[in-house]
Amino acid sequence: MPKYTNDIVAGYVLYFTSKCVIEAMHVHASDKELSEYGSAKLFVYSNGETRIMRWGTVCETDMNKIQAYIRNNYEVMYRKWAMYSDNGFYQGDENNPE
Repeated sequence: MPKYTNDIVAGYVLYFTSKCVIEAMHVHASDKELSEYGSAKLFVYSNGETRIMRWGTVCETDMNKIQAYIRNNYEVMYRKWAMYSDNGFYQGDENNPE
């Protein structure tokens, strides 16, 4: 399970799984146990902005910190993503967001 960073952001680990790489770039934010329960899912646009697909148990304050971290580090994070996936940034599809 690749982590985007070793940093813990607002108490959460930012990662993706081998199953994830069939979708556009996105970030899971989970507790240190990397459990799916309560994890958030954010798709990442090419400008570093995000679309929250699942909040999980992440509160708004922590989500804002996670989103700010992604905005400030999305290019480095994308390079990690691209090592595993040919799918690029999220383009947005209101009818089929995932």
